[in-house]
Parts: sequence; structure tokens; C-alpha cells
Amino acid sequence: MDIHERIRLFLDGKPHAVVGASTNREKYGNKVLRCYRQHGRPVYPINPGAKEVEGLPAYPDLAALPEKVHGISVITPPAVTERVVEAAAEAGIRHIWMQPGAESPAAVDRAEELGMNVIADGSCILVALGFRDE
Repeated sequence: MDIHERIRLFLDGKPHAVVGASTNREKYGNKVLRCYRQHGRPVYPINPGAKEVEGLPAYPDLAALPEKVHGISVITPPAVTERVVEAAAEAGIRHIWMQPGAESPAAVDRAEELGMNVIADGSCILVALGFRDE
């Protein structure tokens, strides 16, 4: 499956979660969350240190979400991403987009072993959807 098909499959479902959502509007973890919202897509911020991000209730981890999500955007250090892959599998999440800088060979390999649709080739959701930094 080529990258365009992987992205289409990722974006076809809803809702999504942003693992590594940030309260700092300059960080990509915030911009990715805002990008989903700019496009009218339901999204949940995952940030164990925040009560809310951009006016949305923040959740400490994927297991705490109020509903199952279709996919996750991951903006975390690679070592954390490796743990996120396992948590996503436990939550039954089948689509994972590792934003540039979040991926590691081990995380990609494990997600593929688990049968996930993995986007980790340097593609950025901000480019795929289009983001206006407002």
C-alpha cells in the first residue's frame, strides 16, 4: 500500500487523538490538534500534565478516552512513541501517524507487526490537511 492510500485510510475515519498535545501554541503538538479542529474533525488531546488543551478536556493516556478513536497522531520523543504503539494496540487503535521526529525504527516495526496502518515516512498531517496558524 502506498503512502497516499495509508493517509486516505487514516483520514477516512473519526475521531482521532493527538498523543503529545501541547498547551504551547508554538509546539507541533498544539498545531496538529488545532489542524484537526480547523477541518471540523473530532479530536481528543492526550497530555498527562494538562487538564485541557485549546479548550478541550485533556486525557492522561489512550485508555482514559471516553470512546474508541479511529487513529492517533503522535508527537512524542521516539522512545515514548514506542510505548504509545503498545498502548494503541491495547486500545484497539489500528491507525497511527508518527509525525516527523516522533518515529523510530522500533516503533514503526512494532506497529507494522501489530497490523497497524502506519504513517512514518516524514509526512506531516499539517501539510496533508492544510493548516492555518491563527
